Amino acid sequence: MKKRAIIYTRVSTDEQADKGYSLGYQEERLKKYCDINNIAVVAHYQDDHSAKTFERPEFIRLLTFCKKNPGDVDLLLFINWSRFSRNAGDSYGMIKQLNKLGVEPHAIEQPLDLTIPENKMMLAFYLAAPEVENDRRAANVIMGIYRARKEGRYTSKAPIGYKNIRDLLGKATIAPDAQAPLIIEAFEEYAKGIYHVEEVRDLMKQRGLKVGHSMFSILLKHQIYIGRVFVPAYKDEPAHFVKGLHEPLISETLFNKVQQLLNVRSGALNRPTKNLSKEELPLRTFMKCETCGGNMTGSASRGRNGRYFYYHCRDGSHKRFKADQVNEEFVNHLKTFKIDSAVNDLYYEVLTDHLKKSRVDGAKEVKRVTEEIVKNKSRIQNAQKLMLDGDISSEEYKEIRNKFELANDELIRRKANVSSGEDNYEGYLRYSYTLLKDLAGNYEKASLEVKQLIVGSIFPEKLIFSESKVRTTRVNQVVSLICLNSSDLEGKKKAEGQQFSDASALVPKAGIEPAHLTVHDFESCASTNSAT
Repeated sequence: MKKRAIIYTRVSTDEQADKGYSLGYQEERLKKYCDINNIAVVAHYQDDHSAKTFERPEFIRLLTFCKKNPGDVDLLLFINWSRFSRNAGDSYGMIKQLNKLGVEPHAIEQPLDLTIPENKMMLAFYLAAPEVENDRRAANVIMGIYRARKEGRYTSKAPIGYKNIRDLLGKATIAPDAQAPLIIEAFEEYAKGIYHVEEVRDLMKQRGLKVGHSMFSILLKHQIYIGRVFVPAYKDEPAHFVKGLHEPLISETLFNKVQQLLNVRSGALNRPTKNLSKEELPLRTFMKCETCGGNMTGSASRGRNGRYFYYHCRDGSHKRFKADQVNEEFVNHLKTFKIDSAVNDLYYEVLTDHLKKSRVDGAKEVKRVTEEIVKNKSRIQNAQKLMLDGDISSEEYKEIRNKFELANDELIRRKANVSSGEDNYEGYLRYSYTLLKDLAGNYEKASLEVKQLIVGSIFPEKLIFSESKVRTTRVNQVVSLICLNSSDLEGKKKAEGQQFSDASALVPKAGIEPAHLTVHDFESCASTNSAT
């Protein structure tokens, strides 16, 4: 009686086709084998998937066919055992499963009679050889990537702003592409402190930079743009960064300033304002219920003539107030904050002296940090000489180098933070006058985000709306100092330095144009408030 067989062909890469394992070649050889040996071909299945597992579409169909047609298949024929599988452990299990179905797997170029016990040793060799080849290839790839990264070559898909190229030696690297200027502009715009992440992304999108929200946040943290390449951990060497061979797009000073802003503004401040509140509900997160003490929220109700906004308790008291009435009364409350001209003069004089002193101290700190960075670089060079002379091992040198490179990274960040305040501060100081002279007016003209920052900076505790008035339990100490009457200044001048140096938090940071009221201006106010 003629034996019946399923022929199975598989190929996963062009390399296998080049070696003579093309699907056409396999099919031709298997059918010729069946003709010579008087074997009937029941079906033909072919895969273009890896043989690391048996989770291959056509092999699964093949197995299903054998289960549904018991006794109709005697043989499963393939060219060699690497076509069957490249995983020895899984192969033994599959052979047993096929045998239970009455099917004998058979490699026509590596024939084995598995009823002979000794042949199982040869089977183990045939099955293990492809697995070893796979593992060796994977190890070579990992080592190749590691060596390339150690040399400073970026081997993965180029990040936005770069393109993959080959250097003169034919080695993989990256180079700036047409979108590189947009990446530079993105860092520069965010470093101004005027916009949050989503606003910068929208601005860049209008200029032609197409990138999602999450990816844009990652982009602003990617050290590839300052010329550094990440080297993954390998064996006993920890992950670290090295200087890349590619051209950096931005300076380390600009990069560190952006990281500082990202760290300060993590969380809600970097999310789009429209998701946090409504323009009609600026006090939404700053009020509490007089009756139950719970937080109040805000929402809109739809009526005949449009939408109506309300602040209401969400903890069960059912208190509800019209938003426009509460907002109007809050502005009236802000109008009670008046700045006496004598306080204005003193405020300007003391803050000017304080900021001048801070600038001198900052210059000294920059000089000290720069000297320490130079020392650390010299220490690394000395350690390298000791290694080359055989006085220390390469492992000891790596430990020393990693230690001082990490120390220098921290020093460079510190230097950037100090240096960021070295611009002319007089314009910013004058601008703070404008803000505080007409606090209510500036509040009404501000965007929703800035309104909320003003409220959070001035009032450290929740607001209460009661008897058609906005009540506050406590005001920021800095604001209280600035709003003193001139008659209250007698006897305070001796302590004025400390008190008004604390008020310096109200001056916008260097690098922010006086014409803009920004998030960054009020973050300092909030931190001063929490300290008091």
